[in-house]
Amino acid sequence: MKKLILAAALVACFGLSRAKAQNVNGFKLSDIKVEYIEVKPIYNGGDTYIARIDYGQKFKRPKELNVRDDDGNDLLFNSQMDCLNKLKGYGYELFNTYTDQIDKDSSRPVYVLKRK
Repeated sequence: MKKLILAAALVACFGLSRAKAQNVNGFKLSDIKVEYIEVKPIYNGGDTYIARIDYGQKFKRPKELNVRDDDGNDLLFNSQMDCLNKLKGYGYELFNTYTDQIDKDSSRPVYVLKRK
């Protein structure tokens, strides 16, 4: 029985050590404590999206707004709703939606989320 508990503890420690924190421009999403954020899902090709989050921070390039893991890699979401559901876990809910005109023939949704 002790070996089983030890093995389970080792597996749990290994699993937790591989967990990645999500961040935007070097700030963890869990540490961002603002009332509103703006989320722009960017189509990444295939079946994935990258999320750009603007919470009023300064940035030099739009790519700095991408949600990334601890290694600096963009997090990929299965869909726009996958991204919104992830942010719900950080205490945000959908407040408003509008479209952002990319060029004369295309636009993308922009989601404004409010902290609960």
